[in-house]
Amino acid sequence: MAKKTVATLHAGKEGRSYTKVIKMVKSPKTGAYIFDEQMVPNDKVQDFFKK
Repeated sequence: MAKKTVATLHAGKEGRSYTKVIKMVKSPKTGAYIFDEQMVPNDKVQDFFKK
């Protein structure tokens, strides 16, 4: 029987205060779109999308 690997990002209640955000950004070199993925605190999500 295979073992399951479970990734936990929270130790106590700290991990639940983060959100994974993904923003599509146009590359200045090639002109193709790339994805900017980050884990940011919940209160900083709106600031991530404003920049």
